[in-house]
Amino acid sequence: MFEIGRVAIKLAGRDAGQKCVIVDVLEGKYVVIDGMTRRRKCNMLHLEPMDQILDIEKGASHEEIVRIFKTLGHDVKTPITKAKTTKPLAIRNVKVKSAKTQKVKKEKKSEAKS
Repeated sequence: MFEIGRVAIKLAGRDAGQKCVIVDVLEGKYVVIDGMTRRRKCNMLHLEPMDQILDIEKGASHEEIVRIFKTLGHDVKTPITKAKTTKPLAIRNVKVKSAKTQKVKKEKKSEAKS
């Protein structure tokens, strides 16, 4: 019933009510879905299979799924990628220096006590 290419409706979660297609069948009760939903692992119990089966390969790319869904007349979510940010080098160095100075102060205190 849940084979690759089967169109289904998501019943539970944030994407409930959205159409998706099964991209891969995993062990147990899990499948990988993509389409109008986010591409992710999903429990089969959270899906309602439909009669329609699309001709896709196992692990089909998101772009291929988007192309097929657009030919069917459905809008598809595209993931938003965030730009990676790093901490400024100056801030990291200040934290490292402060930790080193604390260690030196503790050593000086222990020497003064003996």
